[in-house]
Amino acid sequence: MLSAAPLIYGMIFLGVLVLVNGVYLVAFGKSISLSTKVNRRLEMLDKGARREDVLAQLRKEMDQHVTSQSLPLYSLLSDKAQKAAIAFSPQQLIMLMGGAAVFAFVGLSVATETGFAVRLLMSAAMGIGGVYMWVDFLAKKRMALIEEQLPDAVELIVRSLRVGHPFTSAITIVSREIKDPLATEFGIIADEAAYGRDIGEALKQMAERLGMQDMRFLAVAVSIQQQAGGNLAEILEGLAKVIRARFRLFRRVKAITAEAQWSGKFLSGFPLAALIFIQVTKPDYYDDVKDHEMFVPACIAVAVMLVLNMIVMRALVNIKV
Repeated sequence: MLSAAPLIYGMIFLGVLVLVNGVYLVAFGKSISLSTKVNRRLEMLDKGARREDVLAQLRKEMDQHVTSQSLPLYSLLSDKAQKAAIAFSPQQLIMLMGGAAVFAFVGLSVATETGFAVRLLMSAAMGIGGVYMWVDFLAKKRMALIEEQLPDAVELIVRSLRVGHPFTSAITIVSREIKDPLATEFGIIADEAAYGRDIGEALKQMAERLGMQDMRFLAVAVSIQQQAGGNLAEILEGLAKVIRARFRLFRRVKAITAEAQWSGKFLSGFPLAALIFIQVTKPDYYDDVKDHEMFVPACIAVAVMLVLNMIVMRALVNIKV
């Protein structure tokens, strides 16, 4: 008969994820969630906040993670938190990891009879891993939405330019007409331009913060047009076609390589999952051999092989387009 321990561990980890997401929504409201189509910047302005205060708050949220990479345990999370535009500060995210770990430890203490050291290690892994998985999910979802929205945004800029609007006004129109998350990003650029910042520089900073090649193309096109002149609407129309074609190509490659990627994840994760399952269901499984002189060298060799397996499988399925 199989033990119920793995199910309990899974339920506690799921509870950690639900807790983290719930705390985030309670702290910042439903509009911060990517499941809603509300333009967060416009919502903040509609509530009576001053334009400069909204700009300062959104800039702080978007820039705070890159400037905090030196914090312990945070360097691995900062890039993803930056792309996800997590409103929590780095210190709050670290505190959230600690709170989630405490929650997991209490759950493990109540629902299982494992040793103190195992509970401590598993609760720390659940707290840190849960927050990391949550931020990684939000980052991937937000970047996917931005990549999908960008061609439509550029085409809207082109139409605005052709009816006589200046480029700064076209950016403002995009920030009002399209949905989040790209609407708020362009809204910040419109506000910065209104307060005197060079719009090409603002676009370049946004491209670097998001790490998007298509956004870099847009920033470079605008900067070159500002320096050399030319028909910006025609340039951006061609750029919109390129971005849309690249997006279709990426989707096609993703579909073709999906099986290989999942195979790589399975082959990399199965040995670790099997080890955790054995330790949870039968902690004394290795008692008969753990005193053998070759046990420790064999464990080290297995660990090295697992790491090499993850590196090789990741290299095989990480196809660059």
